[in-house]
Amino acid sequence: MSISINKVNKFYGKQQALADVSFTLNKGEVVGFLGPNGAGKSTLMKIICCYLQQDSGKVQVCNLDPQEQGLKVKAKIGYLPEHNPLYTDMYIKEYLSFVGQMYKVENLNNRIAEIIQQTGLTPEQSKKIGQLSKGFKQRVGLAAALIHNPEILILDEPTTGLDPNQLVEIRNLIKEVGKDKTVLLSTHIMQEVDKMCNRVVIINKGKIVDDQLISNYQKNNIDLEEHFRKLTA
Repeated sequence: MSISINKVNKFYGKQQALADVSFTLNKGEVVGFLGPNGAGKSTLMKIICCYLQQDSGKVQVCNLDPQEQGLKVKAKIGYLPEHNPLYTDMYIKEYLSFVGQMYKVENLNNRIAEIIQQTGLTPEQSKKIGQLSKGFKQRVGLAAALIHNPEILILDEPTTGLDPNQLVEIRNLIKEVGKDKTVLLSTHIMQEVDKMCNRVVIINKGKIVDDQLISNYQKNNIDLEEHFRKLTA
């Protein structure tokens, strides 16, 4: 398995953000991680990516412990946070080169050209990041997450700010890269979950309240949006 979460708890002061959260993710899965604001999604993603530590429980990423082997774990993960941090005074290629050098990517110039084409940045590739629309800035963040060809992608609201055409392109890209990676993504756009994901994990008030394949919803004629509202009311 790529990611194993076992009875993870996290507190902010007296407030419990995660309560005995457990699930596993395998290679080739694109998993929608759903929940209302404040449910614990971003907290768990940050724990997986070594930006936070859990208070109890066990996390493993590719059989590595994020608390003890953080650098090795980070090398395996491509992470796009909800608030996409970018150096807006850098040109796109300059920024991707900077990120690629940190990951010690081989044949970096070729990889940058490949990832620019893959993420649909070709028309804007000569611009500074600060000159880009919100949608293209999101693509730069996704390109940076993919530059080192990670085994795992953690995407927090990856389709934020995209227009309908961009949504389709990024959705197809996530589905394509998900064939040989593990993808965990959060989103508030329920229609996108049906189109991008093959499994859904729903969290509410720090607890997992549902975990099943998209095909189960379809087979049982369950409306995901209505089901989500019931579980998180």
